[in-house]
Amino acid sequence: MDLRVLVADDQALVRGSFRVLIDTAPGLRTVGEAGTGAEAVELAGRERPDVVLMDVRMPGMDGIEATRRICSGLPGVRVLILTTFDLDSYVYSALKAGASGFLLKDTPPADLLSAIEVVASGESLLAPTVTRRLIAEFIRRPAPVQPPPAGLDTLTDREREVLTLIARGLSNTELAGHLHLSPATVKTHIGHLLSKLQARDRAQLVIAAYETGLVHPQQGPQRQ
Repeated sequence: MDLRVLVADDQALVRGSFRVLIDTAPGLRTVGEAGTGAEAVELAGRERPDVVLMDVRMPGMDGIEATRRICSGLPGVRVLILTTFDLDSYVYSALKAGASGFLLKDTPPADLLSAIEVVASGESLLAPTVTRRLIAEFIRRPAPVQPPPAGLDTLTDREREVLTLIARGLSNTELAGHLHLSPATVKTHIGHLLSKLQARDRAQLVIAAYETGLVHPQQGPQRQ
């Protein structure tokens, strides 16, 4: 069955370009276009797409608020943020709103199509560069005041270690090398973290690690 994609952008030409790209790709099809955030929320509720390609800057309700409403009201719908603005505040706000990925509009077409499939599969598209922007945003913010998730106390030492390294910006490949584990074992640990912390994807794991104080921003990303 084809993955169903909703395109939300205030520019008709951009929406049309994405529609052509998606509809000519095997296994994907567009189920609607929205020119505003409000239209995106309405269409997402009606069409229940697998993935919403969401612009940030739109008239009226912006893409961040639309993402928040879609992710809170439609748990099965994933949102992939697409924007020309590579700004820290957008990254932080979009991920806090529940977005599963963040890409710039100049991303090569093949990478965009791959991103749709990654996000639809339940993974998050959170590149290390985006993780570092998220870390930088936490550094500028007050100390965390969020209570720890109920599952935090159930984490094993290894799971805490994996969570800490994810929050510092390491990719799965880097995690495997750093911890001397197989990629499959790393994925298993991440799966356990998602389940225990009731997080929808990797992005929420990063946010939880910082907001609960498990990782402190001053530690920064540690990369090999």
